[in-house]
Amino acid sequence: MILWRRPWRRWTGLIAYGAIGLALVITLVPVYWMVTMSLKTEVDQFARPPRWFDFQPTLEHYYETFFIRPFGHYVMTSVVVAALSTALALTLGTLAAYSLARFELRWRMHRHLAYWILSTRMFPPIVTIIPLFLMLRHLQLLDTITALILVYAGFNLPFVVWMMRGFFQELPIELEEAALVDGDSRLGVLWRVVRPLVMPGLVATAIFCLITSWNEFLFALILTQTDASITLPVGIAGRVTQYEIKWGAMSAAGVVAMLPMLVFAMMVQRHLVRGLSLGAVKA
Repeated sequence: MILWRRPWRRWTGLIAYGAIGLALVITLVPVYWMVTMSLKTEVDQFARPPRWFDFQPTLEHYYETFFIRPFGHYVMTSVVVAALSTALALTLGTLAAYSLARFELRWRMHRHLAYWILSTRMFPPIVTIIPLFLMLRHLQLLDTITALILVYAGFNLPFVVWMMRGFFQELPIELEEAALVDGDSRLGVLWRVVRPLVMPGLVATAIFCLITSWNEFLFALILTQTDASITLPVGIAGRVTQYEIKWGAMSAAGVVAMLPMLVFAMMVQRHLVRGLSLGAVKA
């Protein structure tokens, strides 16, 4: 019986490693193709059969993208919009989530409010573009970075509330009661006692908000028109013209667009893994 189990375990391990390797290939091959496309000349880009390795690297697409075209400005705009909208959503969403987790309302409204807030993520964002456009035009905020920050923060807010509420509910309330007995205020308890304990959840939530804001295309396309407020996804899409598609420039911009989120995720990887596995599954 033992001799029969050993080959089965060996095959199970091989199947598991094979599945992981296949998933890794499926994930990394498009990334490798994008990176190589950004380094190929136009002749090598359309070569048949495709040249996966044997090509002469060039940086002409990066030079065209970031020195001739204003893609560097698009990157800075995306950084500002993503960072400020995430900070705003985390600040307001954390306060709202803590209130829903720790305070009870009449007729159990605190539970209903949590589901109502989450339900705003269930409809397609496209249905809100016309009301948002009209409101921002009335406020004279069209084609501004402020408009994108407010819109992105608003759409990330329900996700922040739902995620952080689960983390707060996992914490023992006795810790906060002890701090209140010692004379600390409710905001002081939230900042000095609760915040360090839910830091993994804050980091995980922040990464999802950053990725959403960084990659968002629809609202940036409709609400911005000039280079002063265009974000990187819209700038990349602008390389698709009526007459040609700048594959090299798009790939170079895509590589640069991928790097900030990749570096940030690697920096906070320890908090991210812990945050995804702690507290966020509780309703």
